[in-house]
Amino acid sequence: MSALHPGVHVLSCPTRWSDVDENGHINNARLVGYVQEGIYDMFCHHETAVRDALFPSGFIIARHEIDFLEQLYHRPEPLSVQLTVERIGRSSTHVVVNVCRDPITFMRARTVVVARDRESGRSRKLSSNERRFLEAFMPDAVQAVAVPPAAPAVSTLPVVPAAPAVPVTAPPPQRVAARSGAALPHRTRRRCRASVA
Repeated sequence: MSALHPGVHVLSCPTRWSDVDENGHINNARLVGYVQEGIYDMFCHHETAVRDALFPSGFIIARHEIDFLEQLYHRPEPLSVQLTVERIGRSSTHVVVNVCRDPITFMRARTVVVARDRESGRSRKLSSNERRFLEAFMPDAVQAVAVPPAAPAVSTLPVVPAAPAVPVTAPPPQRVAARSGAALPHRTRRRCRASVA
């Protein structure tokens, strides 16, 4: 985690001249590489992951969902690859990756990372230590949803049902006689129908 970005794993990643395509910007496929470098750094090189030997058999990328927001050009300043955890499942986690060079975000990815079992090569259940590690990267709003809410307070006041709505209809318009000024009842006009031969 970074002091500038609490609760976010940040990898400083330079662009390379070889990443530039014929359009003069960083190729989209190379941007996906920055996302994967950020995920590998978080799961394998983070000090907590190394200290607690988390994800000993590695992980599998199950899905990338990518939005390319701006064109990225090669510059001397490194990119900031910022990772947060959106959701934690039984064996997988949804990681949001923003590829930035302040103040611009060039790409946003949602990636599903699955814990791998060494023997079978398939998914396995996340350990409690791995879950705690991942929870540290969840935004506060998402953490609040993950924690079961306390039971709501029960009101002792009686509940009074609302009265049913009564439709209000306006009285029909009145016609006024030209001579006497007395009101005449309103008549509806009848439309003529063409007779069919």
